Amino acid sequence: MKVVFVGPTLPDAASRAPGGIEVRGPAVHRDILMAVNQGATVIGLIDGCFEYVAPVWHKEILFALSKGVGIYGASSMGALRAAECAAFGMIGVGKIFSQYASGHLIDDSDVAQLHGPSDLNYLSLSEPLVNVLATLDGLMSRQEIEEAEYAALKESAERLFFKNRTYRTIVETADLPMQSSRKRLEEFLRINAVNQKRLDAIELLERIGAAENARQQMRTDWDFATTATWRTILQLAEGCDTF
Repeated sequence: MKVVFVGPTLPDAASRAPGGIEVRGPAVHRDILMAVNQGATVIGLIDGCFEYVAPVWHKEILFALSKGVGIYGASSMGALRAAECAAFGMIGVGKIFSQYASGHLIDDSDVAQLHGPSDLNYLSLSEPLVNVLATLDGLMSRQEIEEAEYAALKESAERLFFKNRTYRTIVETADLPMQSSRKRLEEFLRINAVNQKRLDAIELLERIGAAENARQQMRTDWDFATTATWRTILQLAEGCDTF
């Protein structure tokens, strides 16, 4: 069984996922553990909740790896956990993972975004910084914006709280050169927007689709430590019949 946890990064994941992949919503604490107990052979982590609930624990990822489950991460929470757990065997996918793994990105909030519930198809209400930077870098590489505009827009995007970050607020609060047209820049950013999180998520689905649907016990230089807290969590998970 292959499982992917995804939401606002790729709302249409169910229709895009290769056959044999079960698509579940954004992961929270114990969801990966539950998937392992349910027989998962490969798990993809893209989106995860974090603000009002406990997020995915590193410990449950290590537990999955110790059981031979292939764990892939990309785009959002998945990219963060993959960068943090790569040394233990978690596989990172995509540009955003590479940026965290290299230290180019360090802040968790760079991938955070405000969005609607699943009933509204995770309607995006803000722009994650990683997408804004990908958009600005693309425009700059094609010399479609001036260096001063690039610097001002980048600084504005990085300064904004993730829930308030939209292309409108980025342009409105940027210290732009006097000759720059804010209306033109906002329209230009929207038209040329790069959704790097989505691109990385699609790549992860392809990787998982091609992965063998079987657990593969890996040789590691680490042992999974079972603590009293972990035994309690295991008991809770084993006594729960629902995901």
